[in-house]
Amino acid sequence: MHLSAMDGPIENCEEIEADEVHLLESIGKGSFGVVYKALWRGLMVAVKKVETESEVNEFYNEVQQLAKVQHENIIHLYGACTSGLYKCLVIEYADGGSLYHLLHNSPNTQYNLAHGISWLFQCAKAVSYLHSIQPRPLLHRDLKPPNLLLTKGAKVLKVCDFGTACELSTIMSDNRGSAAWMAPEVFEGKLYTEKCDVYSWGIILWEVVTRRVPFEDLGLAVRIMWAVHQRQRPPLITGCPKLLENLMKRCWDHNQARRPRMEEVVEKMCLVTRFLKGADEPISNPPSDDSITGQPPFYLLTLPSF
Repeated sequence: MHLSAMDGPIENCEEIEADEVHLLESIGKGSFGVVYKALWRGLMVAVKKVETESEVNEFYNEVQQLAKVQHENIIHLYGACTSGLYKCLVIEYADGGSLYHLLHNSPNTQYNLAHGISWLFQCAKAVSYLHSIQPRPLLHRDLKPPNLLLTKGAKVLKVCDFGTACELSTIMSDNRGSAAWMAPEVFEGKLYTEKCDVYSWGIILWEVVTRRVPFEDLGLAVRIMWAVHQRQRPPLITGCPKLLENLMKRCWDHNQARRPRMEEVVEKMCLVTRFLKGADEPISNPPSDDSITGQPPFYLLTLPSF
């Protein structure tokens, strides 16, 4: 592979020798490269390996952004191989797979509403942390269930895949992200802020509660973008408490200025968690009586409005 001008050690990131890393099996793909389950110094890790020269810049971006952050709900970076046979980053291994896989590809794995709210709360805390970084907030820009990993019996959520993350600047108009979760101002090429992550979180809220893929009936990304541009959103959820419904609608408001800050989202979700019990219970398989198999049991949840 051709060497980039950026080759070499990265500040606050341990340089790992490639021969220390023993790749075991491929477990998926990220915004760039192939992700492997691997052993490193006796520890089970995930390794994101650059496959083509065109991925080098995204690799360096992800390493640089992850090296800046430290949060219990953000995947941990152990270090990176920036020279030698290949380039890769060595990160924490999440044995529960992605939230997307649990929601949509594991029909026999069931969860209760408390589990879902806990995942959403953890995600919001991680993103709020990113937005609070000084002197320049960090935007994830590709927040979606495939980039939310689960561990500790699927009770702990970790945000991953920072290949498209960036610092907030005064002018941001490049369209990075994934159509179903992407804020309209992003794909419309308008200036945008950290509120693009808030929009994505609102879509994820709907997805976790309904256990349905957003805009699945529309298919192609261009059709999804056109529908969102026309102010279409996922259908409101029958029986959803007004607190959650209002928060969801505010998050996916077409006008980014009217969306709440992620800090406020954390405050609202903290309130919701106080009314729910069961987040520490094992994820059931086969399903328990109050698990989410489709429409969640909202009759079990009474929340104040705001």
